[in-house]
Amino acid sequence: MARARPIIFDCDGVLVDSEPLAARAYERVYEKHGMPGVHGGIIAQCVGMKQADIIVRIKELTGHQFPAAADSDIWAETKILFSQELKPTPGIAAFLETLDGDRCVASSSSVERINHSLAITGLARFFGDAIYSSSMVKNGKPAPDIFLFAAAAMGASPADCVVIEDSPFGIQGAVAAGMTAVGYTGGGHTYAEHAARLMAAGADFVCADWSEVSRQLSGLGVPA
Repeated sequence: MARARPIIFDCDGVLVDSEPLAARAYERVYEKHGMPGVHGGIIAQCVGMKQADIIVRIKELTGHQFPAAADSDIWAETKILFSQELKPTPGIAAFLETLDGDRCVASSSSVERINHSLAITGLARFFGDAIYSSSMVKNGKPAPDIFLFAAAAMGASPADCVVIEDSPFGIQGAVAAGMTAVGYTGGGHTYAEHAARLMAAGADFVCADWSEVSRQLSGLGVPA
């Protein structure tokens, strides 16, 4: 029997329904530091980026320069909201229960945030130590660095890997890495043009729920 293809999962917006909560945290923290006007529409343009790049992008969009000394405030506020409200995306646990083959997480978030998110949603057991953060590589998404790093850690050829991503930046990174790119729009932050933007970024196909992901992957040699 052929070996199942390795799957690389983004975390935020794919495994856990975190993006609406993360946006709320940014709004609160910027307001706390006297910088109003950082709303969900602005944060939506940053989905898929690591925190340092988000801060740069918010400055470009609003003119607000977040104080470097207060960077830890963002995670502190996010952690509070996650601990109170974070849920897995609908159907992901059942999907992972039946998934064969290697899998890992490759996220723009910090290792601490990834581990916290997976722990409080009960998903940590599906990944063990196979957790990779953009903090481990030079360039964040849309660069391919994190995906190539993850593939190497699994001992997999990039061409064999399947990436599941909810952001155009993530899809672009997967494509640049030479991997099959699956767009996912089942998170609470999805919007009318979401699927079209993922396709425009290079997704091989886009799925709105994990049942559809399972059906699509079955045609790629990924039993699920």
